[in-house]
Order: sequence, then C-alpha cells, then structure tokens
Amino acid sequence: MTLAEKELQFIERYGVFDDPQERLAAIVDRARRAPSLPATQRTAATRIAGCQSPVWVVAEFTGERCRFHADAESPVVRGLVTLLCELFSGATPADIVDFDVALLDELGLTRHLSPTRRHGLANVVAHIRTFARAHLAAAHAS
Repeated sequence: MTLAEKELQFIERYGVFDDPQERLAAIVDRARRAPSLPATQRTAATRIAGCQSPVWVVAEFTGERCRFHADAESPVVRGLVTLLCELFSGATPADIVDFDVALLDELGLTRHLSPTRRHGLANVVAHIRTFARAHLAAAHAS
C-alpha cells in the first residue's frame, strides 16, 4: 500500500466523525491503547526538539522499510504523533522523502492546534524524513 493510499485510509477512518474534536478524541483513544515506549527508549537521542511537551520517536530500518514508534507525555500529542508514525511505518525511505503528508490538515485537526503544537508536529515529520534521507544516502553510497 502506498503512503497516499494509507493516508486516504486514515482520512476515511476518522472522517466519519463530523466534529474535529470527535476525530481527535478517537485518535487519542487509539493511541492510548498502543504500547508506551519503555524508559530505555525515552532518551535525549529519541526526543524531538521543539515540542511543547516531551515527545520521543524511535526509528528503525529493517528489510528496506522504515518503522516508527512514538510516545509523548500529552495524550493529545501522543495521539497525533502515533498517527503520523503509523502512517509512515512500513514505507521505504524514498517514499517517505517524496511524500507530502496532508493527513492532519485533511482531518481538519491542524487549525485547532496551537502554533507551538503545529511546530512540534512539523518537527516530528522532519525527524522522520531526516531518518529516511540518511538511509537513502547510505544506500546510494554503497
């Protein structure tokens, strides 16, 4: 499944809620059921700079695919970051670098977030892309 198809699937799943706050509540609820990162992975190296509340993203590269796991102290941020990690997990580095994510905008969530939260989420996406670019560069170097 391409990232665009996966994004559309998320938009359809959460788009059934008419109210953006209901969408956000469903996203937060789903993330609440996801496993938390162990304390050993909540390190300075995995913490995303520029986020209002602490956010950690663990990135892995296995079998030519990227995988991302996240956690945050704020339930709302945890929900949104977990959603972004679910979107990008399983994609190739090239797909991640080339994909223009619009998921949060399409769900009408971005306009309800504070500027600092929007900036923090942009930093999460930038971190995911940086990880993908590093693996692309390594593949081209070898």
